[in-house]
Amino acid sequence: MRCLVIGATGYVGGRLVPRLLDAGHEVRVLARSPDKLAEVPWRDRVQVCRGDVTDPVGTAAAMTDQQVVYYLVHSLTRKDFVRVDRDAAEVVATAARTAGVARLVYLGGIVPDGTTRSPHLASRAEVGSVLLDSGVPTAVFQAAVILGSGSASFEMLRYLTERLPAMVTPRWVHNRIQPIAVRDVLHYLVRAAELPPAVRGAFDIGGPDVLTYLEMMRKYAVVAGLPRRLVVPVRLLTPWLSAQWVNLVTPVPRGIAVPLIESLVHEVVCHDHAIAAHIPDPAGGLTHYERAVELALARIRSTDVPTRWSDAGAAPSDPLPTDPVWSGGTVYEDVREHTTSASPDALWDVIESIGGEHGWYSFPLAWSVRGWADRVIGGVGLRRGRRDPRRLHVGEALDWWRVEHLHRPRILRLRAEMKVPGRAWLELAVEPGRAGGAVYRQRAVFEPHGLAGHLYWRLIAPFHGAVFGGMVRNITGTAEHQTGSARDRARHEGER
Repeated sequence: MRCLVIGATGYVGGRLVPRLLDAGHEVRVLARSPDKLAEVPWRDRVQVCRGDVTDPVGTAAAMTDQQVVYYLVHSLTRKDFVRVDRDAAEVVATAARTAGVARLVYLGGIVPDGTTRSPHLASRAEVGSVLLDSGVPTAVFQAAVILGSGSASFEMLRYLTERLPAMVTPRWVHNRIQPIAVRDVLHYLVRAAELPPAVRGAFDIGGPDVLTYLEMMRKYAVVAGLPRRLVVPVRLLTPWLSAQWVNLVTPVPRGIAVPLIESLVHEVVCHDHAIAAHIPDPAGGLTHYERAVELALARIRSTDVPTRWSDAGAAPSDPLPTDPVWSGGTVYEDVREHTTSASPDALWDVIESIGGEHGWYSFPLAWSVRGWADRVIGGVGLRRGRRDPRRLHVGEALDWWRVEHLHRPRILRLRAEMKVPGRAWLELAVEPGRAGGAVYRQRAVFEPHGLAGHLYWRLIAPFHGAVFGGMVRNITGTAEHQTGSARDRARHEGER
């Protein structure tokens, strides 16, 4: 099938595209800012059109010869998002009908019982109605909270739970929600491309668990290994006040937090599972809440220096370059770079011989004190040393580190095994300089675990200049000395 994805730079759209490709479909994407797709893994496998869904001409051009159109756009960050989303839906509906599109697919929100709805949910329902009235066979999927790293609703839940061991909350924390894992959402969306024309309408989709928001926070804490969260509901907290509080303690923008929290005033539970008559559940069944959280926490967010931790996008839970900067949880970094006259080989020799009897090239007293403190609280300290003074191997111990990745002679990545409230890595990398010499890159990464992890990073941050800055200066200085000595020896041998 020839599929057009509108909203490929968004959370769901960016993960849907590679699944459609893997299913054998041809994919075209319509993006207002195609530059945002420059680093996604699937960029070279799709046709990219520049355009805005409020522009009838550009939207119609993108739909030419397309059989299935996925509409995954919303404008929550705008104050007039209700009007903008309605106008855009009308443009898409008209263009799809005119172009002879065989199927429209839209992802909206579960419509709660009763007549009063939040502007967010009312807008989603209105967009779905516009598309259903287009005359084009349309499947509107309605979901509550989508569970996955990068999902705004999930990120809000993540930050609240991780950063606040005790919290005062509004009474809506006792409302029931039927969340769904992003992998299951993608399952329904991909299969929707093959629905027969007779299948049209709105379908609720949700996971197997119905939980209150309070239960979701507490179960998240269990999966993340955090202590039980103390939650005290207060009736006086309005949705607006709750949104200001969320904006204060999380990096989720207020423009997104306000409509999301207003929606939590409602119970959002699937009214039925009618979709199963047309699209079977995923193999192995729908994903339970705890498993979905495990998948979302499986990887820390990739960063763009100097090499990626992994090839992003292999699974729906993996991060993508198009995800917001505030998604993926908090990851602290200390990144330093220095151009040196040392040869790349000499610089690598110093890096691979680090630790053990050679030490860590900065502030020896600080390393000793930290190692002693680690042993006092039951950690490994610095007593393990290293097996070989010059060569390292993946998996071996190096003082309080473990060699996690070794690409000789370019990258050494170490994973900390000291007692810290979180996970830590140290990455040392070498690149040949453009005009000779080498470029040394050093990156310390810390993923905090709960409030204690955030406080730990802030406590040690003042010492980073002496510790990490000293490492840069002394590692490159030692390599420069070795390079100079090698040149002197070569010169003396040549004179003989």
